[in-house]
Amino acid sequence: MDGYYAWMIVATAFVLMMTTPALALFYGGMTRAKSVLNMMMMSYVAMGIVGLMWVLFGWSMSFGSDGPFGGTFFSNPFTLFGLKDVATDGYISVLFQLTFAAITAALISGAIADRVKLSSWIVFLPFWVTLSYFPLAHMVFSCTDNALICSKIGAQDYAGGTAVHINAGMAGLVLAVIIGKRVGFKRDPMRPHSLPLTMIGAGLLWVGWYGFNVGSIVFGDDWSTAKGAAANTAQFYSETGRTFMNTTVATMAAMLAWLVVERLLHGKATTLGAASGIVAGLVAITPACGAVDVVGGVAIGAIAGAACAWAVGLKYKFDLDDSLDVVGVHLVGGIIGTVLIGLFSTSAGAGGVDGLFYGGGLGSLWAQVLGALTAIVWSGVATAIIGLVIKFTMGWRIDDEAEVEGIDFSEHGESAYDLTTISGVRHGAGAAVAQADAEARGVNA
Repeated sequence: MDGYYAWMIVATAFVLMMTTPALALFYGGMTRAKSVLNMMMMSYVAMGIVGLMWVLFGWSMSFGSDGPFGGTFFSNPFTLFGLKDVATDGYISVLFQLTFAAITAALISGAIADRVKLSSWIVFLPFWVTLSYFPLAHMVFSCTDNALICSKIGAQDYAGGTAVHINAGMAGLVLAVIIGKRVGFKRDPMRPHSLPLTMIGAGLLWVGWYGFNVGSIVFGDDWSTAKGAAANTAQFYSETGRTFMNTTVATMAAMLAWLVVERLLHGKATTLGAASGIVAGLVAITPACGAVDVVGGVAIGAIAGAACAWAVGLKYKFDLDDSLDVVGVHLVGGIIGTVLIGLFSTSAGAGGVDGLFYGGGLGSLWAQVLGALTAIVWSGVATAIIGLVIKFTMGWRIDDEAEVEGIDFSEHGESAYDLTTISGVRHGAGAAVAQADAEARGVNA
């Protein structure tokens, strides 16, 4: 028991690292130099806002009791408000799930990079987690008798393919449509400004994901007897070994598959492709890591890597400015990982269900498809309502001039880099920051 709690403290810290700094670095490197600070700020702000809301009523709404509609969609947000009646030894579970909520919201920001007012993002976050994440977390993770996806539909989702990745990916798709394209989309080059930052972020995400997946083990309640403790200990060793291995091999397979497809389509295997393939594999194995064997893990990773490498190019065909490929990686990867459980699940896994390829018939596949569709519809509707209300009230966009000059300066009055040429002449946002600083000190820049 003590060893389990020690591991969960480590796992929680790992998942906390996934948002700040891992995702912030991953996304920050993929943006242009004039947008990197804003991109990173969106992740940090998400951590602060969502984390506090989770402690106040998100935990109660997701894992409490006595919810409306019999607890089918969410629990009562006031039963455990402010962690009332939650024992202090239960705080580790609250904090572990807090990190899931935070990174789910932060993931969305990549779809709308470079063009959104920070104030609008701050307003969006509390409404979105309340209407989309907290309910889906209940439907997927709570597993009470009436929870829709986990219990009524019976879909397996070990660590959040539906509640996290499909949810965030669908929200990114809806917001990208509502907010519109960046100035110069498909006309101007919008290449990543620092691939080393992105590669560092991808590596940190990979490490952090072990907390995400391996830490998601759920035990029975009986630790009080020798028999109960022995059963839980055996489960711990079995599931942690399985989820750790599957997370590793799926990610390796996805990275390589992405690079192969990239080479076939574009003639080059790129570092950005390697980083994106890593994330695609991690996304796809998230719901399946406890359900499949090693062969299934490799297959899911390879399929997701190849499919996501192809899918990210569709945004140009459909004129969708998904800035950092949130839709192509998280929505597509999340759907693939969730649905393929219905093919590769084995009864030796955590769910105890054989998929189609293991003699289980079509029942599991249908449950997985229905679970994925439920998450798509719920997230899409909730995001559309919030996104449209913000669009027609306070508005989403910074003005075109500020976007061209750089969102870092227009929103934060800062620049990530001192853009000074060898001759000493400053340009762009660097010049604006230097001038503002000089005026504050009463001198000429």
